[in-house]
Amino acid sequence: MILTLRIFFIVVLASMLCVTTWASTHVAVWKLPYETWTHPWFIATLFDAYWGFLTFYCWLVYKEVSWVARIAWLPSILLLGNIAMAIYALIQLFKAPLNARIEDVLIRRSAR
Repeated sequence: MILTLRIFFIVVLASMLCVTTWASTHVAVWKLPYETWTHPWFIATLFDAYWGFLTFYCWLVYKEVSWVARIAWLPSILLLGNIAMAIYALIQLFKAPLNARIEDVLIRRSAR
């Protein structure tokens, strides 16, 4: 399971980096037309994405024992979205041995 999740989050990270690079070489995000920014589905998609980011962040706050890490990851997730989330997941997954249970990745470790 750990190997499968590592592969999954590597694919997420690689695809997000590729599509973000591709999109940014075509048009800057701040040059999107006004009609795009005000379109109801664009707004709904942003709400959906950011609530998802904050939901993931709730797990991160539970998982991390350091307030410095908790605080540092919030702007990273809010600014980079799934790129930051995939990086965080990969960090957690590579800390775990391949034979670890999924619980070993999801549940908080005690502070040492």
